[in-house]
Amino acid sequence: MKRYLLLNLVLFTAFVAQAQSERKFVREGNKMYEAGLKDTAKLDTVSFGKAEVAYRRALELKPDDKQWQFNLADALYKQKKADESAKEFENIAEKAPLPADKAKAFHNMGNSFLVQKKLDESIATYKKALRIAPNDPQTKYNLAYAMKMKKEDDKKKQQNKDKDKDKDKDKKDKDKDKNKDQNKDQNKDQNKDQNKDQNKDQDKKNQDQNKDQQKDQQQQPQQNKISKQNAEQMLQALENDEKQTQEKVKKAQALKAEKRNVEKNW
Repeated sequence: MKRYLLLNLVLFTAFVAQAQSERKFVREGNKMYEAGLKDTAKLDTVSFGKAEVAYRRALELKPDDKQWQFNLADALYKQKKADESAKEFENIAEKAPLPADKAKAFHNMGNSFLVQKKLDESIATYKKALRIAPNDPQTKYNLAYAMKMKKEDDKKKQQNKDKDKDKDKDKKDKDKDKNKDQNKDQNKDQNKDQNKDQNKDQDKKNQDQNKDQQKDQQQQPQQNKISKQNAEQMLQALENDEKQTQEKVKKAQALKAEKRNVEKNW
């Protein structure tokens, strides 16, 4: 029952028109509109569409008739053309001479915003209607309903916002961990490369040292050989000196012996 009240629109029936053609279109429009309301189990957009056509024809003959404009806006609303009906109700509210007509236009305009889930607009429009007709029970109910939907919608948006925030946090944490792992791997690779370079340098150093040792070892026998030759030469020189010395000694002894013999003979 409340759902019916929420979507219930105030319908102005057309009064007797001045011309026969106008009355014909109005009667046709009212008939189609009422036919559309009969089956509450489904929305008869065909009947409401025919009502729209009839009301538009009537307005072509009498464009300033507020009642027919109101019925046209209702027919648009029933066809779920909520955006078009909101514009029609707004136009009626601006031009309606009577406060009651303004309040009814704002009420239906609020319904048009509500079915589009334009909650802020519907709440503001219901409040306009209540400023004019503060005791209207339907408008009060629809305002309360719209405010409840707004609260639930805000809560849902906040939850989604919190979820997105948590997702962003999780993503940042994952990125942080990923960067940490990447830095760890990078440092590991750098240390590995550094150790590799150090080992390579050490190996090269060791190889150079080994080469120097081998070179020294190769040179050492040669040096020892040269020293042996020098020693032989030195030994030969000593032997030569020794022979010369012995010859000098022999000559000296021979001279002494000869001298002794001479002295003895005298």
